[in-house]
Amino acid sequence: MALADAFRFVRDGAEVAHLLDPGYLRNRRTRHEHTPSAPDGGTVYLCAVDQDRMAVSLIQSIFGHFGSGLIAPGTGVILNNRSACFAVNGRVEPGKRPFHTTIPGMLLRNGTLLGPFGIMGGFIQAQAHLQFVAAIADEGCDPQEALDRPRFMIDGQKIYLEAGLWERATELDGLEVKPTPASDARFGAGQAILLQGEALVGGSDARRDGYAAGI
Repeated sequence: MALADAFRFVRDGAEVAHLLDPGYLRNRRTRHEHTPSAPDGGTVYLCAVDQDRMAVSLIQSIFGHFGSGLIAPGTGVILNNRSACFAVNGRVEPGKRPFHTTIPGMLLRNGTLLGPFGIMGGFIQAQAHLQFVAAIADEGCDPQEALDRPRFMIDGQKIYLEAGLWERATELDGLEVKPTPASDARFGAGQAILLQGEALVGGSDARRDGYAAGI
């Protein structure tokens, strides 16, 4: 239901406070509908923090496996088609960007930098961000521990469970449960760096190729 609401309401300039209103939530629980399904795509994410604590959270996506199918002459650079699915209220609207999966993250704590993070992988992004932030903020995990945790992903009327969550399948109702190997690309992959006192603590997702390093 949250995914369906996100596709309906979330975009540039949207007022979304009502989505957390207790009355809205009570009524929302009585309405069931199909949630959106994932499109295909291809994305890469990186983050960095320097000695002055300037942080960069960067995500780049060509969307389709070969983007637009066009290459900038003499460069080998594929031009993206990331405007695919850019519809607000079912149509293109000027100056409006819709809910989308190109989501570089930046965490603050009490108004100061905690660190950059991002999890690529198309439709998993907002869902995996929620799971990552909950692990950091609610359970005190370090970046690597938070990234290594098994994930779930809702896609249409199916919920995919990574190994480590399979035993909880009996707790779920209303969606078709799909136990899925961790090697399945639908669970995405991420990187993160968090400040811990004077130290920087980084993590890189073992689901894909990646590396966390201090230079």
